[in-house]
Amino acid sequence: MNKAPSRPILSRRDFIKILAVAGVTTAGGHVLYTYAPWLNYDQATSHTWRPFEVGSTSSVQMRELVRYATLAANGHNTQPWKFAIKENVIEIHPDYARHLSAVDPHERELWISLGCALENLLVATRAVGYASEVTYPDTADLIHIRLTPDTPQREAMFDAISLRQNTRSEYDGQPIKIDDLEQVQTISLEPGVVLRFVLNPADMETTVGYVNQGNLNQYADEAFIDELIHWLRFNKRETLASFDGLYTRCSGNPEVPRWLGQIFVAGTKPEQQADADAKKLRSSPGAVVVASEVDDKAAWVRAGQVYERLALKMTLLNIKSAFLNQPIEIASVRGQFQSAIGLGNALPQLLVRFGYADPMPRSLRRSVEQVII
Repeated sequence: MNKAPSRPILSRRDFIKILAVAGVTTAGGHVLYTYAPWLNYDQATSHTWRPFEVGSTSSVQMRELVRYATLAANGHNTQPWKFAIKENVIEIHPDYARHLSAVDPHERELWISLGCALENLLVATRAVGYASEVTYPDTADLIHIRLTPDTPQREAMFDAISLRQNTRSEYDGQPIKIDDLEQVQTISLEPGVVLRFVLNPADMETTVGYVNQGNLNQYADEAFIDELIHWLRFNKRETLASFDGLYTRCSGNPEVPRWLGQIFVAGTKPEQQADADAKKLRSSPGAVVVASEVDDKAAWVRAGQVYERLALKMTLLNIKSAFLNQPIEIASVRGQFQSAIGLGNALPQLLVRFGYADPMPRSLRRSVEQVII
């Protein structure tokens, strides 16, 4: 059973009062945080998400392939990966120092994140002229990719890598175009991975109920809140210092000093977060569950590949998407959710809502130098 938080509960009205009182004393400093010319966030995101740069040497090109792998989706933008470049080989290793122990105690989402990076890498290697042979982490604690020269196969998915984002705002509620939905529903899968689309109102409301359960559990867990605060970047200065984590502007929230953001997040009532995410899910015309037949590292990697493939396809169709994994992250809720949405024996790994929306600010990624072993 989760331990109830010992922090005081802070309503949004109380938070606004704190903002008003603090505003006079922090206004000058906050302007420097937000508008200081030496903190150019837009320039940093443009550099992070720049198109693929063809290398003059094999070594330069391999590093650029690693950079494109790091543009993959991952939990809390922790970027829990390391890469080793050897002759005709790239290895993807878990970075356990970036493991989310509260939200992901069994490292399931960590390996899914590595699967997302693998998918980006495979799309990019095909585009620049390599065939790939993948060894999954069945025995070793890494993903091994052997590359051999081949005819370049530049597909549309490659162009989507530098455009994809996890769009955490509310969507406009408009239904997905029928032809586009069919393309999304018929993407290629990995062995043992299945997709369950949630499109009718009754199933969507069932899903809302399980997202609510997940939120109520997580926001009553002090360890979860502490971990979330650790990975939140409350202003531009913080995110440009780390190039990782969840920048508040990327979720549509204002920039504030860390001390103030911590008070707000720590004081969020579970019901408030549940209501906010229910509203986001109801603004989405559909959702999809990525599930697998087994629950091991190789299956998690393959689930990540399928999700990234799905996200890249949606990007090409101008469909936004975002995770709402709460029903899967709470062990006691996961099995109930699995049964309620008719997955049979398939185990849910990710819940993704999708729809149409304006783009949000982009997140950052650490440099290749920081992730190379």
